[in-house]
Amino acid sequence: MEKKTARPRTPKTAKKPEAQPFITEFDQYLFGQGVHYEIYKKLGAHVAMKKGKKGVYFAVWAPDAARVCLVGDFNGWDREADPMTRLEPLGIHELFVPGMKEGALYKYAVTGQDGKTILKSDPYGFSAEMRPSTASKVASIDGFKWSDNRWIDNRAQSKFQKEPMAIYEMHPGSWKKHTPENEDDPGFYNFRELAPELVTYLKEMGYTHVELIGVAEHPFDGSWGYQVTGYYAPTSRYGTPKDFMYFVNYLHKHKIGVILDWVPAHFPRDEHGLANFDGKALYEYADPKKGEHPDWGTKIFDYGRNEVKNFLIANALYWLTEYHVDGLRIDAVASMLYLDYGKQDGQWVANKYGENKNLEAIEFFRHLNSIVHQRKPGTVMIAEESTAWPMVTGDPEDGGLGFDLKWNMGWMNDFLEYQKCDPYFRKYNHNKMTFSMTYAYSENYILVISHDEVVHLKKSMLEKMPGSDEQKFANLKAAYAFMLGHPGKKLLFMGQEFGERREWSEARELDWASLNDPRHEGLKEYVGQLLTMYNKYPALYGMDDTWDGFQWINANDGDRSIFSFVRYSPSKRNNLLFVINFTPVDRPDYRVGVPKKKRYTKILSTKAPEIGGAADTEPVIYQATASECDGQPYSIGYPLPGYGVAVFKF
Repeated sequence: MEKKTARPRTPKTAKKPEAQPFITEFDQYLFGQGVHYEIYKKLGAHVAMKKGKKGVYFAVWAPDAARVCLVGDFNGWDREADPMTRLEPLGIHELFVPGMKEGALYKYAVTGQDGKTILKSDPYGFSAEMRPSTASKVASIDGFKWSDNRWIDNRAQSKFQKEPMAIYEMHPGSWKKHTPENEDDPGFYNFRELAPELVTYLKEMGYTHVELIGVAEHPFDGSWGYQVTGYYAPTSRYGTPKDFMYFVNYLHKHKIGVILDWVPAHFPRDEHGLANFDGKALYEYADPKKGEHPDWGTKIFDYGRNEVKNFLIANALYWLTEYHVDGLRIDAVASMLYLDYGKQDGQWVANKYGENKNLEAIEFFRHLNSIVHQRKPGTVMIAEESTAWPMVTGDPEDGGLGFDLKWNMGWMNDFLEYQKCDPYFRKYNHNKMTFSMTYAYSENYILVISHDEVVHLKKSMLEKMPGSDEQKFANLKAAYAFMLGHPGKKLLFMGQEFGERREWSEARELDWASLNDPRHEGLKEYVGQLLTMYNKYPALYGMDDTWDGFQWINANDGDRSIFSFVRYSPSKRNNLLFVINFTPVDRPDYRVGVPKKKRYTKILSTKAPEIGGAADTEPVIYQATASECDGQPYSIGYPLPGYGVAVFKF
């Protein structure tokens, strides 16, 4: 018969969890209810004192295990040398080892009810060996001297919806690499040496945030960190936990926010990981129709089990609290919301209403986002949700999921399909660039061009563009201007800002040498100008959530493939007019309608030589005249070159 694990009763003399890591009755009660938000301070490996002796306290949740022993380099990896004591009623196993110090390598030898013993890494371990080794490592996350108090205080008071957010998505292991010393040296930068180089670059370009891929420990480089085995361990590829603290602290001191990709959707089957942790399904749904992704070959978390939800919610708070991270971008949200995601008929189980919605995942998201916003004001929770699920950024009390921002995948797909079109055929696809405005304010969006769009034969952003090499660069500048002017926060994957030609690979660094080519350097300079303009003018971010901030001038000029629109600032001062030509045809007699009889000052033009243009000999200031155009009472004339971009303030 299957062993039943009883829920703990509330202790009659309930006290708050103790500062020491030893598991108490109250800890078990909170964990059993799924609300022990600091459970990582109890489970795992912790330097502690017991009866006057210093050592390390270990605790692991394995309710169906017949036996758990601690093994490591301290006992010759003997699977029976150090048996752990089982605590009832939750089946937590504990052991204090006097004399043990930081740096010790360990695993749990978990024997299931079938008598089979498997070595498991610590689900709550703070550090791990460098891959391909898989042992956990005793590490303390206490004692780092943070100096980002001002940043944290300002963040708590911030209204990020009304502030600029330009995110640089990056994979730390392939942004830059050292020359390998031998064939076994991957050439990774340590977080401490990466920090100053990255800050210099981000400040030069005008990014406000960096979003990091693959920070949690993972066994396979090719998963990019999306198949996690160490949810509480910053990957040893780039240093220690305190090296990562240094990184975040350094970026905060230079006013750069740090967002992490976070993966509560699934985990790999690797034997040392979470899969079948105590001999049976523990972290995953027991029914394979609910607990497995057929396409991905991974396990799905059991969002209906309190201890599993606690593991994940505490993990989110762990990164936000212990590492001062400013936000989490939650990967593959749609795969969690839909029970039939990536599955054929017969491969999934409907909910109690006969629907394909995962009710437990919905409740999980509402719980997660509510407690994060309560405990960590000013941090942002971002959903990578690829469907039309309603109210992703809506209030949980009103039926929403409670996220702050959602990736605008619909905009991205339409935008990229349009950019790949031959210019001649763009007039037949004009609506791909305008359709997103029909739903632009239904959620709080981030416009994204992410790593997923420049891998797996999809080509880099530069190579997606049609035409000659010169036309590719010009087209990409027009594309980035449209993205910058469109409502929504911004995200661009590393390397695309200077026209990386090759698809991204985690195995090599970006092609920095291409910046010796004036065309690549000019594109980089141009993106820097766009981001500088974005940060400078509230028109580009201050009213991202209302139609009051946007006006089409001409959304219907499909025959010429020209788009013109206005972004309004909250103060109605320094409003911006965008004019973008998506064909190589020059329009020397181009005229654009404008809403006011004002002076229009050109603040950006792709004609500028420092960004690769031939020369800009046109006037800077244009006076609107009472000449109707584009349905507007006034207009200005501006010679618009092929793939030309012009931005005017008024």
